[in-house]
Amino acid sequence: RPRPSPPAAVVGGGGGGSAVAYFLQQHFGPQGGGGVYEAAGVGGRLATVTGGGGQYESRGASIHALSLHRGGGVKILGLKHRREVAGKSAIFSGEHFVLEETDWYLLNLFRLWWHYGISFLRLQMWVEEVMEKFMRIYKYQAHGYAFSSLEELLRSLGGDAFVNMTQRSVAESLLEVGVTQRFVDDVMGGGLRSSYGQSVLVPAFAGAMSLAGAQGSTWAVEGGNKLVCSGLLKLTKANVIPARVTGISGGGSEGRALYQVHYEGSEGQGSAFYDMVVVTTPLQPSRSNFTFENFEPPIADFGGGVQPSVTSVVHGYLNSSGGGVPDPKLFPFASILTTDGGGVFFNAMDNICPVNISSAFRRKQPQEAAVWRVFSQQPLDKQQLKTLFRSYYSVQVTEWQAYPRYAAAKSLPPIVLHENLFYLSGAEWVASSMEMIAVAAKNVALLAYNRWHQDLEKIDQKDLMHKVKTEL
Repeated sequence: RPRPSPPAAVVGGGGGGSAVAYFLQQHFGPQGGGGVYEAAGVGGRLATVTGGGGQYESRGASIHALSLHRGGGVKILGLKHRREVAGKSAIFSGEHFVLEETDWYLLNLFRLWWHYGISFLRLQMWVEEVMEKFMRIYKYQAHGYAFSSLEELLRSLGGDAFVNMTQRSVAESLLEVGVTQRFVDDVMGGGLRSSYGQSVLVPAFAGAMSLAGAQGSTWAVEGGNKLVCSGLLKLTKANVIPARVTGISGGGSEGRALYQVHYEGSEGQGSAFYDMVVVTTPLQPSRSNFTFENFEPPIADFGGGVQPSVTSVVHGYLNSSGGGVPDPKLFPFASILTTDGGGVFFNAMDNICPVNISSAFRRKQPQEAAVWRVFSQQPLDKQQLKTLFRSYYSVQVTEWQAYPRYAAAKSLPPIVLHENLFYLSGAEWVASSMEMIAVAAKNVALLAYNRWHQDLEKIDQKDLMHKVKTEL
């Protein structure tokens, strides 16, 4: 007989928590019940701030066209894609622009070739090869297959080569396929400082996913990307509990695992029991005061540091002379990346559009007051703001523990912490992106379902491409 659906708890109401709550209901049905614990507000890192008379994305600004799970969620919820407003990019070394985008596609290609030879083609071929194999995960998940570890998931997609890509740097991998050191330092360095706030020493797989997100078409949700999170939780009729989970205790009843979730909210401390728990908040010591009790063997601590990030949303007049353009009317760029080693105090900055864009909206001219989003590792002081802006009306600062510090990774975190206790955010150590977390959420939901119903033939199967073709 099929087992009744378990009451399940989801710790965290961000992109991962909302996705896993939705996928759990997809497989277990609405009768399972449970709750989603979120103290800081639904959406997590998908947040907006107010400035310059509108709402602006402070993080998680764009979604790649190949993000099938995120795209599917937007379609199910009936949300709209935000109208795209074009703008040119440049890479800044601290003294001058090492690469500038123009309005002409062929001229851009010529400049890339002139500076870097065919490195950009080799890079594109490398990224496309990785993404072509990564896209297999959607077929596997459509057929109900799941993986009990991140290593098994990666191995099913690209063999041991994918697992090795989490342990060697993107710079090493690119140099191996013929990309020049100069291209790695300028273009790769600028892209990774913008996306992860880190250097070209990040693992190759995380670097490939970051590059895939920078290439091709991207989109955003009209009204803010966080609407996907709140929409999925509303669709599943999730019981959102405004409290911070402080720990989980193990136990049992009549031969089955039972988990006691301890939490702290505005009305004090409390606890509740569940058959299943999915933790979607990061468990590094610097990111959570989280304890596990009464587990045998004990649940190990999660090593690895955290890369802090500061987002400053500034409404003001750009000081274009810092980039060697004295006349602000002639400054052509809406997005600026920076390279390592130049002593630049910010990682990237871009002239951003509000989350609600009318048909009459136009991007501000360079000499006009506009809203800029600046990414840095430390809060900007007054002198640094003066370097970037001639004057400004407002500054909205958001400090957050952004990404894993990839250089500290020795191994990938587990997915299964206990029999029906799962950890989602470890997938960020493979690559930290909205779609990677959605893929991990779908995997956890399938894994939980298959383990609950003891359908072991759907877990960690080998030669899945052949199996899927046979089923088709």
